Amino acid sequence: MRLEQQQLPITETSLSVYFSKRLTRYARRFRPPPHEDTCWYLGSLLERFGRSEELFAYQDGCMTLRPLALLYSDAIQADNARERCLMLQQLGDLALFLGALFPERFTRHGILQDYFIGMGGSAYDYLADNAKSNRHIFAEMANTFTRMLEMVANACSRRHRLTTEEVLALYQRWLGSRDPVIENQLRALGIELAGDEQLQ
Repeated sequence: MRLEQQQLPITETSLSVYFSKRLTRYARRFRPPPHEDTCWYLGSLLERFGRSEELFAYQDGCMTLRPLALLYSDAIQADNARERCLMLQQLGDLALFLGALFPERFTRHGILQDYFIGMGGSAYDYLADNAKSNRHIFAEMANTFTRMLEMVANACSRRHRLTTEEVLALYQRWLGSRDPVIENQLRALGIELAGDEQLQ
């Protein structure tokens, strides 16, 4: 029995393609939208960190997340420019991934969103001037790191619609943290934040 073409299920060829498409759709909300190359880079980043061996480092007999400050120290002490760029790319990518997907976990330990923005933005800024390829991608990511955090968080979100209670909880989190990523999420939901901090 032959199936008609339109009856066949449509599947993505890879996790990278899946995330790249979600990122590209979300990117249309911005003016100007991020470059298509940047969306593909972010999709590849999400696919890569979907594998634990890419995300975690083996240290003292166990798998652990290498602190961003130690990655930065390693990059500063690198023997050559190529090693330094590779380490800073790992630093920028990890800062973006962790800052977008696990902000509450780190906030509980006193690590605020600004830490990820500073580390990741600085790493990408160096790469924009010194990397052998993809300088335009790194420049955009350095200049719009907060936007990149929002895009990655949205691409990995399981739901697109928030309940009223979730919107109010998001607003309460923003009141307590003044996090620009949360502010952008509220604005994307159509909520204007006035100077007196009242929902409108």
